[in-house]
Amino acid sequence: MRGTSRASLAGAEERWEPVLAAAGAQSSVLGEQLFALVDALDSSGSLRRTLADPSIDGDAKAGLVARLLQAADPRVVEVAQGLVRSRWSADEDLTEATEHLAFHAVLATAEADDSLARVEEEIFRFSRALTGQREVRRTLFDTAVPREARVKLVEDILAGRATPVTTALATRLAAAPRGRRYVPALGHLSDLIAARRQRQVATVSTATPLTDAQRGRLTEILERAYGSVVQLNVVLDPHVIGGLRVQVGPQVVDATVLARLADARRRLAS
Repeated sequence: MRGTSRASLAGAEERWEPVLAAAGAQSSVLGEQLFALVDALDSSGSLRRTLADPSIDGDAKAGLVARLLQAADPRVVEVAQGLVRSRWSADEDLTEATEHLAFHAVLATAEADDSLARVEEEIFRFSRALTGQREVRRTLFDTAVPREARVKLVEDILAGRATPVTTALATRLAAAPRGRRYVPALGHLSDLIAARRQRQVATVSTATPLTDAQRGRLTEILERAYGSVVQLNVVLDPHVIGGLRVQVGPQVVDATVLARLADARRRLAS
């Protein structure tokens, strides 16, 4: 999102968070209703353009949203009306913002029952389990596969092994890929959870397990570098021949032997 959209989303988040705090365990219901609005915006370009058009009166757009969401919770209607009254750099940003608030509503349910850390761990483990499952990943991303089949695949994989919040989020990503590949979409959820927990998540790829002392030292280094609490998610990868590959959000610190060899080859070639 560009500046105008980011500012509008920040304002919407500021208004939404007190609502979620008051709703507690019922926040997931609010999230599902916002997801329905996301689906409506995705399915109708004309609706999306109308609701994001800054030249159209805000009250008129708010009235249209109220009619669209006439069966929804009043709190959902109010936040949606706030979204359409705001300014957006692109009409797709309105949809992204609506989905963003919906994800946070579902996550707030886990926050209310103190299971957010467990959800974070389950999403990470699910993401890693899919790494070697190319056909499964392709199916979950392929909109030619019926929506119900994609959702059932996720439900079958997670059956009895995940919290309701994790299952709800994972099935939502399968039901509405929205042009995103499945594993990166799970990574985006991890980033949202980290933000709610006010921490950074560092995914560390290494050929051998880290000792407690190594984990502690690496955590200390990263926390000093990023100025915030850092959670390490360690992935064993036999292709990492010595060293570490550390990813924090979009940033990658690659200190593996392979990376150094590649750098040496580039130097020789130049």
